[in-house]
Amino acid sequence: MEPPEMAANDKDLYALLHISPEASDEEIRRAYRQWAQVYHPDKYQDAQMKYVATENFQKIRDAYEILTDEQKRLIYDIYGMEGLKSGLELGPKLSKPDEIKEELERLQRRKEQAKVLSHARPTGALIANISLPRFLNGEGMMRGMAMSTGIQSQISKRNTVVMGGNLAVNGNAGTGAASVLLRHQVSPVASVEFMATAGLRALIGMQTSRHLSLHSTATTGIAISLRDGSINLSNAWTRQLSESCVGNVELVLGSESSIAVGWQKKDEKTSAAGEVKFGTTSFGASAHYTHHFSAKSHGRVAGRAGSAALELEIGGGRRISEFSTVRMVYNIGIQGIFWRFELHRGGQKLVVPILLSRELNPFFATGALLVPSFFYFFFKKFIVKPYYLKRERRKAAEKMEKSSTQIREARDAAEKAQQLLQNVSNRKKNKQFEKGGLVITRAVYGNREAIKRSGEQTELNGETTPLLDVTIPLNFLVTDSGQLKLHEGVKKSGIMGFCDVCPGEPKQLLVEYTLGGQKFEAIVDDTQELLIPQDRHRI
Repeated sequence: MEPPEMAANDKDLYALLHISPEASDEEIRRAYRQWAQVYHPDKYQDAQMKYVATENFQKIRDAYEILTDEQKRLIYDIYGMEGLKSGLELGPKLSKPDEIKEELERLQRRKEQAKVLSHARPTGALIANISLPRFLNGEGMMRGMAMSTGIQSQISKRNTVVMGGNLAVNGNAGTGAASVLLRHQVSPVASVEFMATAGLRALIGMQTSRHLSLHSTATTGIAISLRDGSINLSNAWTRQLSESCVGNVELVLGSESSIAVGWQKKDEKTSAAGEVKFGTTSFGASAHYTHHFSAKSHGRVAGRAGSAALELEIGGGRRISEFSTVRMVYNIGIQGIFWRFELHRGGQKLVVPILLSRELNPFFATGALLVPSFFYFFFKKFIVKPYYLKRERRKAAEKMEKSSTQIREARDAAEKAQQLLQNVSNRKKNKQFEKGGLVITRAVYGNREAIKRSGEQTELNGETTPLLDVTIPLNFLVTDSGQLKLHEGVKKSGIMGFCDVCPGEPKQLLVEYTLGGQKFEAIVDDTQELLIPQDRHRI
């Protein structure tokens, strides 16, 4: 099982103690003792310094307690702090790391399964058919209504139940039906479904599906009518033709036998599908093409032709919120000219088809297409777009303000931590300088682009700069032997005296140092290892 992406580089605890993610228990204890000497509150008399020391001492103690506990450390390495905060536990003490990891993954799968089983997914649709000719003739506006609802629930790891029903009213006539389906996952490559429907088309059926290969799937089904005892057999084959294209063939044998061949293609910007169907009582072909202009809007063209239909659809839609989408479609065919409005929210949708005219008048058909298109683009440009731009600017300002506040707090905490390191850092720096050893003369951490421009500056002024001076903590980390090592895979923002001054942006560390009177310079990425001194850093 793959760990969550957010935990992949979440190594702040290792950065706090300045140790490698592969550090032994003894190395962790040695690092903790070293930092405890620096941050122990009893070393400081000033109230403000004592408070800062207490905060940082608590951080390193928490890191020590987690990393010296075998189970907690494994949870942290795989899932980060979120795994520990969520209460993930391993139960009885296990002897081997492999056993611990296996038990952890089993418990995580159980939690994910319980989360899935605790949610049912409802769906529903309401269709209100409106007729403009009826309204103009004084016969009322509604041609009919239909509604359907369904709910899918996973009752166990391998079993899913889907229940649904629908009602339809057209004039003085009405119909209804109810259905239930049980899906059982026989194996990772095979499933079976049992279905029953009551109402106008009462029937029972069964369908099996199996993956024949990595790219092919076969489905076989049987349905028996409870009214006349007729039997329908169906077979379908689906094959992945390419990375984005799927083809399928379906054969139905029974009272209405048919054969259909179709394909579907979908990529990031477009989706398209087509089908040709020949039956004993009808034949036809259909196709549609959808283009996504952006993450929020799309356009669609569709057409159907055959013994029972001849129509063309042109329309589009726009996402108005995280879960809601509105669509408008223009439809012209042998049944007349229609507008169709749709509102989709989650698994629910409202559809309002409006019959404009049963006569295919070219002038009226052109007007029915162009007039709403004109109003749509006018409304979008002068009302909708300005509103959304204003809202996005407001959200961006709020986000920036929140981020700025968090950065200020993190910068203040880093600067306070540097105050505690300063005395020892200066002593180490002076000692190295006296013997011609490693001295960090300037170190800057932050935004990658700002790092490239930082050579033109001698000082960093203001809280808004995406850079942080980290000369003090790096001089503190220089060993008595005159070396400095920052470990691979550990974000440098977690090091004591560091902080993330530009969340979400690529970061680097620039270090200028001297050794024996010679000048050196090194630049490394955020999680890249840094080992100095090295001759290749010489300026």
